[in-house]
Amino acid sequence: MMAGAGLVEVLAASTRLGLTSFGRPIAHLRYGVLPLLQAEVVPPGWVTNEEFIAGYGAAQAVPGPLFTFAAYLGAVMHQPPNGWMGASLTLVAVFLPSFLLVVGVLPFWELLRGRPGFQVALRGVNAAVVGLLLAALYDPVWTSAIRGHADFGLALVAFGLLMFWRLAPWLVVLIAAAGGALIARTA
Repeated sequence: MMAGAGLVEVLAASTRLGLTSFGRPIAHLRYGVLPLLQAEVVPPGWVTNEEFIAGYGAAQAVPGPLFTFAAYLGAVMHQPPNGWMGASLTLVAVFLPSFLLVVGVLPFWELLRGRPGFQVALRGVNAAVVGLLLAALYDPVWTSAIRGHADFGLALVAFGLLMFWRLAPWLVVLIAAAGGALIARTA
């Protein structure tokens, strides 16, 4: 892939992201498609790994993280199309596969959803997501965020706040950011 981001390359990458968002796009972005997306935008130099991780973290605090993150990446790309144009293009391209799938499948949905083979296939897709979740938790999330005992402790606290105390994700992001700033200051 070329070093700069051309219009065709950006549209193709965003459309591939939309295609991988089968089923549950929010869960997939949070974990499953993260390594795939990172491989699309970081190696060609469209964004740095730090920009990628920062945008990923921020996107988790708002509704619709897949679409928010796609627009963010389009806006912060180092080469044109970027800014508002890049954000608009990546946003449209990430939605396009879903719209086309709905238009193509909707007439046959009632017929398909009653078939046992189709139900088994959907369960298989959902089971495969578990492996993607674990892989994405390790790389890039774990490898870029957990660098020592303090980072690990902060991650455990954030997990506990989400899972056991059921705090709002945006609040946990703010708490984790404050904790990360404190850790960085003391290091």
